[in-house]
Amino acid sequence: MFFYAFIILVVAQRLVELVHAKRNEKWMKAKGAEEFGQGHYPFMVLMHMTFFVALVVEVSIKQPTLHSLWPVLLILFLGLQWMRVWTIRTLGRYWNTKIIVLKGEEVVVKGPFRFLKHPNYFVVTAELIVIPLMFQAYWTLVAYFFLNQFILMIRLNEEEKALEQLTNYQEAFAKR
Repeated sequence: MFFYAFIILVVAQRLVELVHAKRNEKWMKAKGAEEFGQGHYPFMVLMHMTFFVALVVEVSIKQPTLHSLWPVLLILFLGLQWMRVWTIRTLGRYWNTKIIVLKGEEVVVKGPFRFLKHPNYFVVTAELIVIPLMFQAYWTLVAYFFLNQFILMIRLNEEEKALEQLTNYQEAFAKR
């Protein structure tokens, strides 16, 4: 029962984030922002959707118990959610699930960006480990960890190029 309630809450959170991202996308595009990485975006969305399907299928078939360290993993997950919200709030209207860049804008270097160039990707990668581990869905953990790394290689390349081309990205992070 805990598993299904947990998954429903996480999926609901993601849906709220998509609505927020769509609102930000409209605002940014109305200001003349450009979108990059459209070719890989559907695959990234598909990967994230099928992650939850794979997780539910694996847990339903295997019916494992919670990991013995599940309280620690739950606290870690909650910390990741705090970092996710911190990242979204720090970026404000610039946060999106797509690569959308406004030419000439200053890159955000405060909040979690003081420590990581791409804190949201760190959070997502950690979640793809912590969530399956909590429910002992090891096949899902391994498969989606590697799928995510593959997509991130493509995405980070696209995002870095777009930011370097249209913003002060190199200058902002040159000191690190």
